[in-house]
Amino acid sequence: MTPENKEGFRLFASSNYPNEVCALLVIQKGIETLFRCENIAKEKKSNFIISPESYAQADSLGEIVGIVHSHTTGRAKPSEADLVSCEAHGLPWVIYSTQYDSWYEFNPTGYRAGLVGRPFSYGVLDCFSLVRDYYKEKLSIEVMDFPRVDEDAFKKGQSLYEENLEQAGFKKVSELQKHDVILMQLGHKVPCHAAIYLGDDLILHHLRGRLSSRDVYGGLYKKTTRFFCRYFGVNK
Repeated sequence: MTPENKEGFRLFASSNYPNEVCALLVIQKGIETLFRCENIAKEKKSNFIISPESYAQADSLGEIVGIVHSHTTGRAKPSEADLVSCEAHGLPWVIYSTQYDSWYEFNPTGYRAGLVGRPFSYGVLDCFSLVRDYYKEKLSIEVMDFPRVDEDAFKKGQSLYEENLEQAGFKKVSELQKHDVILMQLGHKVPCHAAIYLGDDLILHHLRGRLSSRDVYGGLYKKTTRFFCRYFGVNK
């Protein structure tokens, strides 16, 4: 990242404090340019999501070669969500700490978050991310992802799971088996939470605001269950 772009981002971050800001590094006619993006995260003080429109605009200008964002509290140290997102994008990341006026740059290294104890970050480390990572690690199955940008989608009644699970290779079943996915309706009008059944009345899941965990499948979890689904593969 050039000194000029660092200074430009520093001013961008300072002028939007206490919210996090984000930008893309784009090679345009052989020159590294800083493309400031819109942060559409709901909790902008502690998170960032680059708007799809911003990403598309930057991509139309040249080759995207890096992602930059600010931390408004603490040092410029990547969170677990940052490390996972860096791997997903396959690009170098740069973090700027407005509190300490410091920088940290890192690249994809093959990092994978553990299945238990990961912090929640919508669209990066959430209940469906856990389903995908479990299937990849335990069953060597690559489950397709689907975009989760609007953090209020479930509140608005958008049934993201019912809209996308069949395309991802899952079908509803009547009896529960190990590795099946349990869909629950927790506080919304549509199923909004997924858990993996581990057998012996145990589930692996990731609730918003909590660390991912193994829990007993009973009580509220059984009461709010709406259906089970099983992976049968994707028709190609």
